[in-house]
Amino acid sequence: MKFILRFTFLLLLIATNNIWAQDYNVTQKYFIIPIVKQKSFIALVRLRVNVAEKDSLNTFLHQIKVSTKGSTNSSDILSIKAYSNTDSNYLSEGKVLQSVFFSSKEYSKVDTLLLNGNLRLKPHTNFIWVGVVLKPSAEIGNRIELSVISTEINNYSILVPFQKIIQPSRIATAVRMFMQDNVHTSRIPGIATAKNGDLLATFDARYNAGRDLQGDIDIALCRSTDSGNTWLPMQKVIDMGTWGGLPEKFNGVSDAAILVDDKTGAIFIAGLWMHGVLDDNGKWIEGLTDTSKVWNHQWRNKGSQPGFLPTQTAQFLLVKSVDNGKTWSIPVNITKMCKREEWWLFAPAPGRGFTLNNGILVFPTQGRDKDGKPFSNITYSKDGGKTWETSEPAASESTSECAGVQLSDGTIMLNMRTNANKGLEGVGNGRTVVTTADLGKTWKVHQTSRSALPEPVCMASLYKHQYLKNGKKKSVLLFVNPNSKVTRNHITLKVSFDDGNTWPSDKYILLDELNGAGYSCITSIDNDIIGIIYEGSQAQLIFQKINLKQIIE
Repeated sequence: MKFILRFTFLLLLIATNNIWAQDYNVTQKYFIIPIVKQKSFIALVRLRVNVAEKDSLNTFLHQIKVSTKGSTNSSDILSIKAYSNTDSNYLSEGKVLQSVFFSSKEYSKVDTLLLNGNLRLKPHTNFIWVGVVLKPSAEIGNRIELSVISTEINNYSILVPFQKIIQPSRIATAVRMFMQDNVHTSRIPGIATAKNGDLLATFDARYNAGRDLQGDIDIALCRSTDSGNTWLPMQKVIDMGTWGGLPEKFNGVSDAAILVDDKTGAIFIAGLWMHGVLDDNGKWIEGLTDTSKVWNHQWRNKGSQPGFLPTQTAQFLLVKSVDNGKTWSIPVNITKMCKREEWWLFAPAPGRGFTLNNGILVFPTQGRDKDGKPFSNITYSKDGGKTWETSEPAASESTSECAGVQLSDGTIMLNMRTNANKGLEGVGNGRTVVTTADLGKTWKVHQTSRSALPEPVCMASLYKHQYLKNGKKKSVLLFVNPNSKVTRNHITLKVSFDDGNTWPSDKYILLDELNGAGYSCITSIDNDIIGIIYEGSQAQLIFQKINLKQIIE
C-alpha cells in the first residue's frame, strides 16, 4: 500500500513539473564573432527565456549548464560568465548573473560546467548572455565552442534545444581599439609580411573623428615580431603636420597601401594627402584656421580637381623602409609622375600591393576621370620603386577601391568595388573582376565579374598564398569581404583553387557575423598560416590567424 501511495505521488509530481515546465520556453542563438583577447568579456550565446504571465512574480533562474566540447583548447578560457539585459541583438550592458573561475589544469578536464545564480525573470521575454573571458596566454587562432545544455528555473530542469555550431568562434587580438593612443578612430587596414617575418599593419590614425578626409589623419603602422600575437606601439609613417601653414586638420593623409618588394625586401607605403579644402564647386578656400569648420572629401562633389598642385588635387605620396619597417623615409610625391592632368583624382587603393614574378612592383590604384567618374587601375614600377607608371582604367563601369594578384598564367587579376551594387539585393550584385596581360594597357572582363562575389559596396581584399606541399609549389587565392549585398557584416574568408574561376561555398569561413566597417587585408605568416586584419564588431582593427589546413581541407 505504501509503495502504491509513493508511486502515485511520484506520478503527480512529474505531471506537476511538466505543467510548470511548459510555462517556460528557452532557446539559444550562437554568435560567430572574434573572441578578442583584450576584451573583458565576449558573449557567444544568447538565451531567450519566455515566462508565462501568471508566473511573473516568483520565477527565478537558478542554474545554466554549459558545454565547451569541441573547443581547440578549453584551457584558453579563464572564466565563463552570464549576464542579463534587454538587448535582443547583441549584448551592450547588463548585470552579472554568475562568474565561475577555473585554473588551466582544472578547466582542461571539464567539458560541462554549472553556472549558479538567482535571477528573477520578468514576464514574457528575458535575454541571458553567456560568454567567455580569455587567459592572457590564450592562443590566437584557437577555436572555442560554447553551448547551453539546460537551465534550471524554479527548481525545474529545462533542456535547451541544441543549436548546431556550423563554425566556431576564433580567438583574435585587437590591433587597434577605440581611443587607443588618444586616436578617436583607427580605420582602413593594410598588412604585409617583411622579409624577416615581422608583420606590418597600416591604418588611418583619425585623431578627432571617425569620418574620412579632410581631417587630422596620419598614416600609422603597428609592427609585430611574434606572428601577430602582440603588437608594438603605433608609429607614424606619413604625417604632413602643418605643411603650407595650415593646421593639421587641413593636411590629412589616408587610405594606405603597403607593398613588399619580394626581391629586395624594400617596403613601400602609399597614402593620399589632402591639403586645405576645395569647396563643392572646386574652388580653393582661403584663410583656413584651427577654428574653421569647412569640410570636403576627395570623392565628394569637386573636392579634388584636375591639375597637379596640392591646392588643386589630392596628392599621391610614397614612403620607403629598408629595415623591415623600423624606420621610414620622408614622403616622395609621385602625383605628377603618374596622374593625368585632366583626372580629378589619382589615389592608392587601400590594402596592399604585390610583386610580379619578373620583379615589377604593382599597387592597385583608383581615381576619378576627366568627368569625375570613379575608376580602378594599377600603378607599377619596373626599377624597384624609383619611377612609377599608371595604367588605363580597368573597367567601363563606376569602380573604385580594388585589389589585385598575379594569376598562374602571368596575367593580373583586379577585383573592384562596384558602385552599381548599391541597393542591388537580387541578381547582378557582384564585384567587378577583370584581367590584363599587358600591365593595364588593355583589360578583359573575367567570367566571374558581377556574379561570383557579392558585396554591400565596400573595400575587399584579394591575396595569393603560395606554399609547399610534399615538396611541390602550390597556391590558392584568398578573398575577404562582408558576404552581404546590403550591410557590412558577415566578414567571410573565401578560397579559390582555380585562379578565381570558382569560390566553393563549402569552404567559406565566417569570421564575424555582426556589423563593422568591413575593410580587410590578408598576408602569409608562414607556409601554413595566413593572417587577416579587418574592421569588425569587437574592435576597430582585429587580427586573426587561420591554419591553411582549415581553409583547403
